[in-house]
Amino acid sequence: KPSPPLVSGPQQRARPEESVPFTCTTGGFFPEKIEVKWFKNKNPMGAQPPQVTEWRMKTYNMSSTAQVTLQKDDARSQLTCEVSHSTLPAPLRGSFQLSRVLRVPPSVEVRAEPSPVEVNKTVAFTCLLKEFYPAKVSISWLENGAEIKGQNLSRPLEVSRGLFELRSRVEVQATEEKNGSTITCMVVHDAQAPATYSAVLWISNPTQGGLSNEFQMNKGASELRGWGACQGG
Repeated sequence: KPSPPLVSGPQQRARPEESVPFTCTTGGFFPEKIEVKWFKNKNPMGAQPPQVTEWRMKTYNMSSTAQVTLQKDDARSQLTCEVSHSTLPAPLRGSFQLSRVLRVPPSVEVRAEPSPVEVNKTVAFTCLLKEFYPAKVSISWLENGAEIKGQNLSRPLEVSRGLFELRSRVEVQATEEKNGSTITCMVVHDAQAPATYSAVLWISNPTQGGLSNEFQMNKGASELRGWGACQGG
């Protein structure tokens, strides 16, 4: 009779909307006639006709392939291959969790609060990663390309449909010379190439801030000195 079916998938993870082949194999059965059905979450699926090959000692092996177009919410989905044969009292089943091959890249947003910010106040930059899978992710922060220390506000949290989200935050003091600085959140998801997302640090009324105040004071002091010189003369 047939061995328990084994379902295998691709070696690499794939993104939503990619079509991926899965194979179901069983062996050691006689006679040759065998029936295979595929299900995704208990819903019947189409598949190519099974390939049955004769093996030694007049037994047979079977291989069946089904194409699956992955969906974003497949982190909790399961494929099942069901094999029926005249020697079996009930069908045999093999299954495969689609979470093993699914990769959903995060959608990423960087926010600056407050923006614009008063000079010398602190501005908080938050990097929000939504709806990604698997949970393996690292975040780095850069200020004009140089790394700065940020803080992940939690571990990745599982939200709806088995996907994850994560927030990271960095605080920057808005000194005058940092006006217009680019603060970048660099995301490495599941050992993929880094992706960067940025926001700009804007200071409200920078001309009334530190440098211009200093300029006004210097200007005033030189006028006073000039006035003193006139008085002395």
